[in-house]
Amino acid sequence: MIGLLLTWIAGFEGMPIPYSPKLDDGITILLLCCFFISAYVLSRSRKFLVQLMKDFLLNRERTSIFAATTAADMRYMLLLILQTCVLGAVCTFNYFIDVRPELGERIPPYILLGVYLAIALLYLFWKWVTYSFLGWIFFDGNRTSLWMESYSTLLYYLGFALFPFALFLVYFDLSLLATVIIGLFLMFFTKILMLYKWIKLFCSNLYGILLLILYFCALEIIPCFIVYRGVLQLNDYLIINF
Repeated sequence: MIGLLLTWIAGFEGMPIPYSPKLDDGITILLLCCFFISAYVLSRSRKFLVQLMKDFLLNRERTSIFAATTAADMRYMLLLILQTCVLGAVCTFNYFIDVRPELGERIPPYILLGVYLAIALLYLFWKWVTYSFLGWIFFDGNRTSLWMESYSTLLYYLGFALFPFALFLVYFDLSLLATVIIGLFLMFFTKILMLYKWIKLFCSNLYGILLLILYFCALEIIPCFIVYRGVLQLNDYLIINF
């Protein structure tokens, strides 16, 4: 009886609450910043973004649109690319927190999010360098410039698509299956648009299409599997060392 009384007076040991991104003020602030960036850029460069999409779909043969843009437009576009990387990092972060809860328990969340953001930025930089190098070797400068503009356009609009996905992922507790399906759909749709633009810009016959598909798999599909596998290995390393 005395033991029970002492236990009641001392209280019970609390159970720690598992980390959840939707309870993290930092994640909320980050998503709010992305919202304000999107709203600001759309208010200033909406016509420019619409023109970029028209040029992407109609495949206009023209000189680089970057030559006609203002410095302000370029700054806005860089903000959109950064936003795409940030939202991609948030979605990746939330996915792996659901799949590997020990990541949220052992690793400071902002360090983990920063690692995923760094991976996204490095991957994008590698793609940019690779496309520039291959274009310099195999194609003329005009077609290479057109492809880089088209690739950038996809990144801008991918950021807009990732924003509602990130909101639902963080705050509405999407099931793991729904998360994977939506994520794969966004990636598949983006890759299809890339392949469409490749065919329009770089292909003129059936043999060229077959060869182009091989190059596309080497540059767009295989690196995705490599990066995913690398992130899995990195997660294991972080869990062991933190």
